[in-house]
Amino acid sequence: MALSNCTCQVTWIQSLLGELSYRLKAILICSHNQGSIFMASNPVMEPHSKHINICYHRIHESVMKGNVELFFIDGAENPADLLTKNLPCEKFVKFRAQLGLQFPSGSI
Repeated sequence: MALSNCTCQVTWIQSLLGELSYRLKAILICSHNQGSIFMASNPVMEPHSKHINICYHRIHESVMKGNVELFFIDGAENPADLLTKNLPCEKFVKFRAQLGLQFPSGSI
């Protein structure tokens, strides 16, 4: 669901910028869920995935059009965790640097 929501936001931003005559290349979306990446990249409807609402399959369309590219990132190396979880100091500092965030001197 998160991957699908992210794709919807990316599609909206691409549409907005397209109206302003600014074309973007495919947006890279990283996920730590290999199952969701597989489902989004392959049009096969498995019996165990029929419960998923059709709106969450929209991501497959975006992948096929080349609007987004999906990549796997190990959960322990995912810098998005900085924005969603309480982290130990070491991971906080590591992910902060990866995201290009800076704080005033004297803080963590």
